[in-house]
Amino acid sequence: MPEYDVVVVGAGPAGSMTAKWAAKGGSRVLMIEKRQEIGSPVRCAEGISRSWLDNVGIKLDPKSLAWQVKGAKIVAPNGSAFRLSEKMAGDEVGLVLDRVFFDKLLAKDAVKAGSDLMLKTSAVGLIKSGNKVTGVKVKSFGETRDIKCGCVVGADGFESQVGRWAGINTSLAPRDITTCFQYRLTNIDVDHDYCEFILGTKAPGGYIWVFPKNEDTANVGIGIQLTKLKDPAEVKRYLDKYIQGDPRMKKGKALEMVSGAVSICAPIDKTIGDGVLLVGDSARQIDPITGGGIANSCKAAKVAGDVLGRASREHDFSERSLQRYEKGWRDILENSLYRNWMAKEKLVTLSDDTLNKVITTLNEVGVERMSALAILKAIEKKHPDLVKDFKEFL
Repeated sequence: MPEYDVVVVGAGPAGSMTAKWAAKGGSRVLMIEKRQEIGSPVRCAEGISRSWLDNVGIKLDPKSLAWQVKGAKIVAPNGSAFRLSEKMAGDEVGLVLDRVFFDKLLAKDAVKAGSDLMLKTSAVGLIKSGNKVTGVKVKSFGETRDIKCGCVVGADGFESQVGRWAGINTSLAPRDITTCFQYRLTNIDVDHDYCEFILGTKAPGGYIWVFPKNEDTANVGIGIQLTKLKDPAEVKRYLDKYIQGDPRMKKGKALEMVSGAVSICAPIDKTIGDGVLLVGDSARQIDPITGGGIANSCKAAKVAGDVLGRASREHDFSERSLQRYEKGWRDILENSLYRNWMAKEKLVTLSDDTLNKVITTLNEVGVERMSALAILKAIEKKHPDLVKDFKEFL
């Protein structure tokens, strides 16, 4: 007999949310986390909106919330800015989290729902019977053991090994990878009422972000498309140059720094197999324009958990059974992910001069929401020539 119905590899937001909803649906769930502390180190700009939290059953506690902002500020290469209210600004703006506490909150919710949790426990391989996944090999405190289960959930992030072991193609083209570097800067004087997104050649193929954590501290980071970099260290040099050129930040001191990579690809073809399922970063469910993943991960994880609960009740973790997850998350996310990927492919080709014109136009005509479609339609009203290369999106 399997020890568990579901083993979730990774205790980030995607893993904890999957574990919670699977347990609520009646699954016997184990969640494993390779680190010794959930939520640390932080690899995230930490911005989310409130709009989707209730839909996935998240109730924030005071420790998880670092700061609240009025909205987003999109800054052109020439320094002009277009402001959006929180309501219009999308899934990454409104609240700035403390991920160390937020991730622990979600893990605690999973445990309260009935999940088991093991820290400092790494997945080192899958157990298979033919093509069917029947469990996972783990290493915990120097000891290796096999855990039999109905389904292994890969919630193990950008570098997901579960997907690779299961034979699910999650490979990325260089143009679909953003290399990121971020400081937690203190002793700075930024606009703490807005999350900032700075566009242009200061961050080739990406953007610089400033997400306030309090009145004088912010997450200041940069994402650059991998194809635009000569070497990995160049991303830090771009950010350092920007900070030194911004008088608000010149006296800032770093409290911490973090680097990593983010997928900015179109939706992948497949996220399931017999006895295996991918969710969150490992399933490439990241927004290709913003690189934001918390909201999408939690939305997909809610679907995954519900499907796994039903699969447990039916004693059926076949690929056919898990197809309900494949359909469910795609119904919610796929169209916007694909549209934003196509828009990203065009956006990275725009010159600083064009971006300046875009921000000027947005200030003149306004926009209802920070989505690729809404922005393009707003610009088309005044300057159709600026969006001629984007006609397929309108």
